[in-house]
Amino acid sequence: MKVGANGWVSGVRRIASPNCDARPPGTAIELLVIHNISLPPGEFGGQAITQLFTNTLDTEAHPYYAQLLGLKVSAHFLIRRDGKIIQFVPCSKRAWHAGVSAWQGRSGCNDFSIGVELEGSDYVPFNDPQYVALLRLTRLLRRAYPVRAIAGHANIAPGRKTDPGPCFDWPRYLGKT
Repeated sequence: MKVGANGWVSGVRRIASPNCDARPPGTAIELLVIHNISLPPGEFGGQAITQLFTNTLDTEAHPYYAQLLGLKVSAHFLIRRDGKIIQFVPCSKRAWHAGVSAWQGRSGCNDFSIGVELEGSDYVPFNDPQYVALLRLTRLLRRAYPVRAIAGHANIAPGRKTDPGPCFDWPRYLGKT
Protein backbone atom coordinates (compact mmCIF):
# COMPACT_ATOMS: atom_id res chain seq x y z
CA MET A 1 0.00 0.00 0.00
CA LYS A 2 1.11 3.53 -0.81
CA VAL A 3 -0.58 6.92 -0.49
CA GLY A 4 -0.61 8.66 -3.86
CA ALA A 5 -0.22 12.40 -4.33
CA ASN A 6 -4.00 12.55 -4.85
CA GLY A 7 -4.67 11.00 -1.42
CA TRP A 8 -5.88 7.62 -2.70
CA VAL A 9 -4.19 4.54 -1.26
CA SER A 10 -3.03 1.90 -3.70
CA GLY A 11 -3.78 -1.72 -2.97
CA VAL A 12 -7.20 -1.14 -1.39
CA ARG A 13 -10.64 -1.17 -2.94
CA ARG A 14 -11.89 2.29 -3.93
CA ILE A 15 -15.55 3.34 -3.90
CA ALA A 16 -15.82 7.11 -4.26
CA SER A 17 -18.26 8.87 -1.95
CA PRO A 18 -19.80 12.19 -2.93
CA ASN A 19 -19.92 13.10 0.77
CA CYS A 20 -16.71 15.06 0.99
CA ASP A 21 -15.29 18.45 0.18
CA ALA A 22 -12.04 20.42 0.25
CA ARG A 23 -10.11 20.80 3.47
CA PRO A 24 -9.49 24.40 4.53
CA PRO A 25 -6.37 25.71 2.76
CA GLY A 26 -3.15 24.98 4.61
CA THR A 27 -4.75 22.50 7.02
CA ALA A 28 -2.49 19.59 7.93
CA ILE A 29 -3.83 16.11 8.70
CA GLU A 30 -2.98 15.72 12.39
CA LEU A 31 -5.60 13.36 13.81
CA LEU A 32 -6.75 9.82 13.08
CA VAL A 33 -10.30 9.10 14.29
CA ILE A 34 -11.40 5.52 14.90
CA HIS A 35 -15.12 4.70 14.55
CA ASN A 36 -17.33 1.63 14.40
CA ILE A 37 -20.34 1.07 12.17
CA SER A 38 -22.77 -1.71 11.35
CA LEU A 39 -25.97 -1.54 9.35
CA PRO A 40 -28.43 -2.55 10.53
CA PRO A 41 -26.91 -2.14 14.01
CA GLY A 42 -25.21 -5.31 15.17
CA GLU A 43 -25.33 -6.99 11.75
CA PHE A 44 -22.22 -7.41 9.64
CA GLY A 45 -21.64 -7.96 5.95
CA GLY A 46 -23.77 -6.74 3.10
CA GLN A 47 -23.65 -3.47 1.24
CA ALA A 48 -25.56 -1.11 3.55
CA ILE A 49 -22.48 0.79 4.79
CA THR A 50 -21.23 1.30 1.24
CA GLN A 51 -24.70 2.38 0.20
CA LEU A 52 -24.93 4.84 3.11
CA PHE A 53 -21.58 6.40 2.19
CA THR A 54 -22.59 6.69 -1.49
CA ASN A 55 -26.15 7.98 -0.86
CA THR A 56 -27.75 4.87 -2.39
CA LEU A 57 -29.15 3.23 0.76
CA ASP A 58 -32.77 2.15 0.37
CA THR A 59 -34.19 3.60 3.57
CA GLU A 60 -37.24 1.34 3.24
CA ALA A 61 -35.16 -1.87 3.21
CA HIS A 62 -34.99 -2.05 7.03
CA PRO A 63 -36.95 -0.21 9.76
CA TYR A 64 -33.74 1.27 11.23
CA TYR A 65 -32.81 2.90 7.93
CA ALA A 66 -35.76 5.33 8.03
CA GLN A 67 -33.82 7.56 10.45
CA LEU A 68 -30.96 7.73 7.94
CA LEU A 69 -33.08 9.33 5.22
CA GLY A 70 -31.21 12.31 3.77
CA LEU A 71 -28.11 11.70 5.90
CA LYS A 72 -24.90 12.55 4.06
CA VAL A 73 -21.91 10.94 5.75
CA SER A 74 -18.68 9.24 4.79
CA ALA A 75 -15.31 8.17 6.10
CA HIS A 76 -11.98 7.91 4.41
CA PHE A 77 -11.73 4.18 5.12
CA LEU A 78 -13.83 1.19 6.16
CA ILE A 79 -12.20 -1.96 7.49
CA ARG A 80 -14.48 -4.95 7.08
CA ARG A 81 -14.65 -7.86 9.55
CA ASP A 82 -12.30 -9.87 7.32
CA GLY A 83 -9.71 -7.06 7.31
CA LYS A 84 -10.40 -5.85 3.79
CA ILE A 85 -10.06 -2.09 3.43
CA ILE A 86 -12.31 0.12 1.31
CA GLN A 87 -11.43 3.77 0.70
CA PHE A 88 -14.31 6.18 0.08
CA VAL A 89 -12.63 9.59 0.21
CA PRO A 90 -9.08 10.55 -0.73
CA CYS A 91 -7.06 11.65 2.29
CA SER A 92 -6.50 15.01 0.61
CA LYS A 93 -10.23 15.77 1.02
CA ARG A 94 -12.44 16.25 4.06
CA ALA A 95 -14.70 13.26 4.72
CA TRP A 96 -17.88 13.84 6.72
CA HIS A 97 -17.29 11.43 9.60
CA ALA A 98 -16.85 13.39 12.82
CA GLY A 99 -19.82 15.75 12.90
CA VAL A 100 -19.85 18.28 15.73
CA SER A 101 -16.50 17.56 17.33
CA ALA A 102 -13.45 18.96 19.07
CA TRP A 103 -9.97 17.71 19.90
CA GLN A 104 -7.66 19.47 22.36
CA GLY A 105 -9.62 22.71 22.09
CA ARG A 106 -9.83 22.64 18.32
CA SER A 107 -13.31 22.24 16.80
CA GLY A 108 -14.34 20.81 13.43
CA CYS A 109 -12.25 17.64 13.48
CA ASN A 110 -13.23 16.75 9.90
CA ASP A 111 -10.96 19.60 8.79
CA PHE A 112 -7.76 18.05 10.13
CA SER A 113 -8.48 14.33 10.51
CA ILE A 114 -8.76 11.05 8.67
CA GLY A 115 -11.73 8.87 9.63
CA VAL A 116 -11.43 5.09 9.79
CA GLU A 117 -14.58 3.02 10.32
CA LEU A 118 -14.30 -0.52 11.66
CA GLU A 119 -17.21 -2.76 10.77
CA GLY A 120 -18.45 -3.58 14.24
CA SER A 121 -20.35 -2.31 17.23
CA ASP A 122 -19.81 -1.24 20.80
CA TYR A 123 -20.84 -4.72 21.97
CA VAL A 124 -18.87 -7.16 19.79
CA PRO A 125 -15.08 -7.60 19.88
CA PHE A 126 -13.24 -6.68 16.70
CA ASN A 127 -11.49 -9.41 14.70
CA ASP A 128 -7.76 -10.08 14.41
CA PRO A 129 -7.75 -9.24 10.66
CA GLN A 130 -9.26 -5.83 11.49
CA TYR A 131 -6.48 -5.01 13.95
CA VAL A 132 -3.84 -6.15 11.45
CA ALA A 133 -5.36 -3.98 8.72
CA LEU A 134 -5.83 -1.01 11.05
CA LEU A 135 -2.21 -1.18 12.21
CA ARG A 136 -0.96 -1.42 8.65
CA LEU A 137 -3.13 1.52 7.57
CA THR A 138 -2.16 3.59 10.62
CA ARG A 139 1.55 3.13 9.97
CA LEU A 140 1.08 4.08 6.32
CA LEU A 141 -0.90 7.23 7.18
CA ARG A 142 1.60 8.27 9.86
CA ARG A 143 4.42 8.04 7.29
CA ALA A 144 2.45 10.09 4.74
CA TYR A 145 0.93 12.78 7.00
CA PRO A 146 1.88 14.64 10.20
CA VAL A 147 -0.59 12.63 12.34
CA ARG A 148 0.10 13.63 15.95
CA ALA A 149 -2.80 11.89 17.68
CA ILE A 150 -5.25 9.02 17.46
CA ALA A 151 -8.68 9.24 19.08
CA GLY A 152 -11.98 7.46 19.13
CA HIS A 153 -15.14 9.15 17.92
CA ALA A 154 -16.26 9.14 21.57
CA ASN A 155 -13.19 11.22 22.48
CA ILE A 156 -13.95 13.99 19.98
CA ALA A 157 -17.75 13.96 20.44
CA PRO A 158 -18.24 12.98 24.10
CA GLY A 159 -21.83 12.48 25.17
CA ARG A 160 -22.90 12.24 21.53
CA LYS A 161 -20.88 9.24 20.31
CA THR A 162 -19.58 6.07 21.97
CA ASP A 163 -17.53 4.43 19.24
CA PRO A 164 -15.30 2.61 18.74
CA GLY A 165 -16.74 1.35 22.01
CA PRO A 166 -15.64 -0.72 24.99
CA CYS A 167 -14.82 -3.78 22.86
CA PHE A 168 -12.08 -1.92 20.99
CA ASP A 169 -8.72 -2.98 22.43
CA TRP A 170 -6.85 0.33 22.69
CA PRO A 171 -3.76 -1.14 24.42
CA ARG A 172 -3.44 -3.81 21.70
CA TYR A 173 -3.74 -1.19 18.96
CA LEU A 174 -1.72 1.67 20.44
CA GLY A 175 0.98 -0.67 21.72
CA LYS A 176 1.85 -1.55 18.12
CA THR A 177 1.41 1.81 16.36
